[in-house]
Amino acid sequence: MSEKASDDTQQGTYVEDEFTRDTAYIEDRITDGGEQWPVEAGRYRLVVARACPWANRAIIVRRLLGLEDAISMGICGPTHDANSWTFDLDPGEVDPVLGIPRLKDAYEKRFPGYPKGITVPAIVDVPSGGVVTNNFPQITLDLSTQWTRFHRDGAPDLYPEELRAEIDEVNERVYTEVNNGVYRCGFAGTQAAYDAAYERLFTALDWLEERLADQRYLVGDTITEADVRLFTTLARFDAVYHGHFKCNRSKLSEMPVLWAYARDLFTTPGFGDTTDFAQIKSHYYEVHRDINPTGVVPLGPDLTNWAEPHGREALGGRPFGDGTPPGPPPEGERVDPANNPLVGADGLVRV
Repeated sequence: MSEKASDDTQQGTYVEDEFTRDTAYIEDRITDGGEQWPVEAGRYRLVVARACPWANRAIIVRRLLGLEDAISMGICGPTHDANSWTFDLDPGEVDPVLGIPRLKDAYEKRFPGYPKGITVPAIVDVPSGGVVTNNFPQITLDLSTQWTRFHRDGAPDLYPEELRAEIDEVNERVYTEVNNGVYRCGFAGTQAAYDAAYERLFTALDWLEERLADQRYLVGDTITEADVRLFTTLARFDAVYHGHFKCNRSKLSEMPVLWAYARDLFTTPGFGDTTDFAQIKSHYYEVHRDINPTGVVPLGPDLTNWAEPHGREALGGRPFGDGTPPGPPPEGERVDPANNPLVGADGLVRV
């Protein structure tokens, strides 16, 4: 997620006549055997914000694959000005590894005068302090396919070769119509643009309801990259998209198949235990001042319904295939239980 460049004291502007996401990212890749950016444990730092759905994908994949010891993680706070995400959660408001207060510093280190929005997730080369890539769709695929030497024992195959064509096809529709579709609704600047965006979004959600009615996961019988990409939007739906973005034909909790599917993933290690509802609400309601001028953050909705039984086990499937669930997240990376009432002191979701 990015913000449009402006001065350091103002929030960005988001509403457009018809919202179009800028997808020109830094396309460098970290690859096994690569010359400029080779896979190397301890060299890179993944910078994220728990509030951001695009960054949340990378957090989930890194955790599912057990890459915590190979790639460190810096966590920005949930709000930012129009200029940069900041490390205001860290002591002294400085990232302890990169030694910078603002993610923009890593972008500027490599690209002086960087002209575009400062986005998360971003991977930073620790020795040089410069950003390597912010290409969020490719980051998670590369974590699955290029970092296999550092995957934990029992790590799932999130991008199995025999299913890649179908995963890519599903991902494309989910991205354009759902992941980006909620933003198209929320940032629409005209009634006509909003009406069209609303219809597109709920047409896609109805398609997903039908697709998932008799299969536990989006592609195949295990969790894949496709489920990760859909989950981060569903996790934010009732908390922010339904009201803040006017995606209000129905709540997620009123779409029975998707609601059960989302709860199934939420209670799977790696998903709900990386979800910080307080930071999610703080970001959207405080940063998008052209939509919510007061910056007031709503107290609801009640989140305890995420723990209700989902019954999806009856559809079969094996969440991790021949692998195993990840263990508890490292202590320094656990979601604050105050921000997600279903997370215990060990960082895991209580089922």
